[in-house]
Amino acid sequence: MHNNDPNYGREFLGGHELASYDRIKDLKVFDDTKTGVKGVVDAGALSKIPRIFVRPDDELAEEEEEFRVLKNCVNSENSSKFETPVIDLEGVAWMNKNDVGYEQRHEEIVNEIRHASETSGFFQLINHGVPKNVMDEMVKGVKRFHEQDDEAKKPMYSRDPNKSMVYFDNHFHYHKARFAEWKDSLVCRVLSPDIINPQDLPETFRDIMLEYTKHVINLGDTLVELLSEGLGLALECTKNLDHICDYYPACPEPQLTLGSGKHSDSTFFTVLLQDDIGGLQFLHQKFWVDVKPVHGSLLVNIGDLLQVISNERFKSAEHRVVANLVGPRISVASFFSGSKTYRKLCGPIKEVVQ
Repeated sequence: MHNNDPNYGREFLGGHELASYDRIKDLKVFDDTKTGVKGVVDAGALSKIPRIFVRPDDELAEEEEEFRVLKNCVNSENSSKFETPVIDLEGVAWMNKNDVGYEQRHEEIVNEIRHASETSGFFQLINHGVPKNVMDEMVKGVKRFHEQDDEAKKPMYSRDPNKSMVYFDNHFHYHKARFAEWKDSLVCRVLSPDIINPQDLPETFRDIMLEYTKHVINLGDTLVELLSEGLGLALECTKNLDHICDYYPACPEPQLTLGSGKHSDSTFFTVLLQDDIGGLQFLHQKFWVDVKPVHGSLLVNIGDLLQVISNERFKSAEHRVVANLVGPRISVASFFSGSKTYRKLCGPIKEVVQ
């Protein structure tokens, strides 16, 4: 009987070179384990990743061609030498409005954020007001959650996008994707618009989640003010806040899959906390730019909604996370959006339409 078979329910673990392959069946078997990608890794030493994680041949061929073009690119300014802008918020976070030099520094910060939002759509913040020890503990808390016993996580496993908190592998509709992503996720809808009931949060990192959320909300309000000034109008886009806490295990064949596939964020903007491993890339002038982690910094990227209402002055860049031989990589993406009950189609705000 299958109860005595250690491989029962893990048939999908076969390497990607197997001749027989039923993708739908393998996806279901994988999903039914409710142990995610970490469960795949924990099942035993892997030399090859299961086929459901392998990117299609045309994607891999396109990637190889992009690498060849980049390697031979004469105009190196368009290549991966582009550096993610780093913006120091110290003048906003700590100075009093009556202090000497406040107005000048405030204007400089607004201009820096405007420029980054209009060009790459990505920028890193330092001196942002979120204590480093809170950030470090948040990373540890996410790692603790994902590395606890499988039986403790399984009750939260779901693909229902309406739940306030769910744990799952890949994304809600991964069965429609061309390949499965090499990551596990925990989604916490902490502000929608009321703050989440603390008892709904995992005990493994409940306290630090609430502490981190408090600081991120404050930072979000500051960013809204600065972005509003940059556009010359008043924005209201922090009514809802979702945290997606991702866990990217080490991958034996990182060149064949991705931790997170190419996408843009559908919200107003995202604040990202990440560890020091790296792997995040964004598209800039048709080339992938590596985001080099800066300890103590937070990364901000413009979302689709802000691009739309700014009449495309601000750029929502596509981005992805590459898989890595080293891991796990830990990140917390905080997505700020407006009212989720407002269903009217949105377009550019009339004040920014020329």
